[in-house]
Formats: sequence, structure tokens, C-alpha cells
Amino acid sequence: MLIGLTQRIRAAAGDDGAEQGSAVVEFVFLGVLLLVPLVYLIVAAGQVQGAAYAVVGAADHAAKVYAAAGPDGSPEAQVRTAAELALSDFGFDGAGLEMAVSCSTGCHAPGSTVTVTVTFDVPLPAAGSIPGLDMAPVRVDATSMQTVERFG
Repeated sequence: MLIGLTQRIRAAAGDDGAEQGSAVVEFVFLGVLLLVPLVYLIVAAGQVQGAAYAVVGAADHAAKVYAAAGPDGSPEAQVRTAAELALSDFGFDGAGLEMAVSCSTGCHAPGSTVTVTVTFDVPLPAAGSIPGLDMAPVRVDATSMQTVERFG
């Protein structure tokens, strides 16, 4: 009785049941079509935020290493290594790292200040797997200042 009633309602509505289930396919297709760019945007924003934290740590560590270095020798290699290590802690390669070191009076004079500015180009997520595509649309930077100890 119920089956006959359903068939009569379909016949009156002109629905032969041929499109049954197409709403699910459309929902899944549109859901994936809209969800993939949204997830990629969230991952890219997270990568930029992680790079910002990494650059702050790299600038801070580089300034501390430079201020703690003695007057003999040049600490540039140690400073670069410290900054690259701070970046690698966050999962970034130090290839796009740029640093600028400036000092107030003398770089190793007691009481002088050392200022390190670190700049890094953040690569797009999963863009490294595409050959020939080297895009880094966001540049983050940080500055840190340390005072050279008076009694070293």
C-alpha cells in the first residue's frame, strides 16, 4: 500500500527517480572543491606564523652569539650557524636567510650594543615539490639587540 502511494506521488510530481542520489554527489564535489583551498590557506598561514617565530629566535640567538664572541676572530660563521639552527628547529631551510649585523661603537667593546636583523623568505607549502616553481610570497624579518658584557 505504501509503495503504491509513493509511486503515485512520484508519477504526479513527474519524478521517475532517475536523479536519486545526485545531491550527495554534488555536495561531496562542492565540499571538496571549497575545502581544499581553505585547508591550503590555513596551512600557508601557519607556515608564515611559524617562520615569524623562527626568525625572532634566529635574530635573538645570533645577537647573543655575536655579543658573547671575544674580540679575537670573527664570529660571522658562528652567528650564521646559530641563526640557521634556530630556523631548522622550526623546520625551515636556511637557504633564504639574510642577516645584517651592526654595532654601536666597537663591535666587541664592553658596553656596546650589537643589533642583528634577520630576514627570511617564507616558501609556499608543497611548492618545493613542483620543479621550476620557487615562490616565496611572504618575507618576515626580526631585529634583536644585545649588549656586550663589560666584564668578559
